[in-house]
Amino acid sequence: MYTATIRTMIGGTFFLMLALVSTSAAQSLPTPAEHPNSQRISVQTQGSGTDVILIPGLASSRDVWTGLAADLRKSHRIHLVELAGFASTPAISNPDGKVIAPAVDTIAEYIRTRHLKAPVIIGHSLGGEIALMLGARHPDLVSRLMIVDALPFYTLMIDPTATRETATQPATRMRDWLLSQSPEQRAEFQTTSIARLVKTDAVRPALVAAGINSDPKTVADAVYELMMTDLRPELGHIKAPIEVVYAYDPLFGIPAASVDSMYRQAYASAKEIHFTRIDDSFHFVMLDQPERFSGAVATFLKE
Repeated sequence: MYTATIRTMIGGTFFLMLALVSTSAAQSLPTPAEHPNSQRISVQTQGSGTDVILIPGLASSRDVWTGLAADLRKSHRIHLVELAGFASTPAISNPDGKVIAPAVDTIAEYIRTRHLKAPVIIGHSLGGEIALMLGARHPDLVSRLMIVDALPFYTLMIDPTATRETATQPATRMRDWLLSQSPEQRAEFQTTSIARLVKTDAVRPALVAAGINSDPKTVADAVYELMMTDLRPELGHIKAPIEVVYAYDPLFGIPAASVDSMYRQAYASAKEIHFTRIDDSFHFVMLDQPERFSGAVATFLKE
């Protein structure tokens, strides 16, 4: 019963949140400085001041942060990450099938080589998973973490008793199914899925296009890794305060209290954590409720 309600919450299937989280804001960012740190990521910088690293989600463009970036660059130096194989960043040869963990190590190296002093990390969806892993495995490199609509173990959304072992079969099936899609099937699935991931009609065509432009193998490998990665045992290693921002909408079909409980249980082992729910929003909180989201970020940075 619990699994069924969670599936309803995200429009009938858990995988809509995982497999086709693709965004690209309608307007382009101003021409920034670009630092090709490694093949794993590309990073654009804007503004000056304290450092904030922004990490988008699965198959997402860095442009998901366009609205937030316009505010933050007035008083912060922002670092807009995009992973290889997602949106407009070319894919790399990836025979080991790993996407998330290598990206974490690359971002850690980016922080070290550019002598960033404990930057703030904000990550959405898969980017939130990266932020958590970065905080757990490189705890002295970050000052604060904001996790946007992400869990430390995504497979909990289809099975609240899931373990890494029980996740193996569904993760493998999902990866194989994604790899088997024809271009036409991918386009159709993108269009259907985006309607359930963002309420704002105006941004949907760009989101669909960004997902289609992502490398299918990279997306499939990232979905598998995401479904197999349980960071709950590592949350206690995180020294930085954690802010979890998550969405709720009556169309989820379950009480808000059920969503609240899911997030709190998933993050129970974190040492210092605060939760902010933003209502009347689907998965892309920053696009559906940009003013509320920017306000939550402003409060988070001041604290």
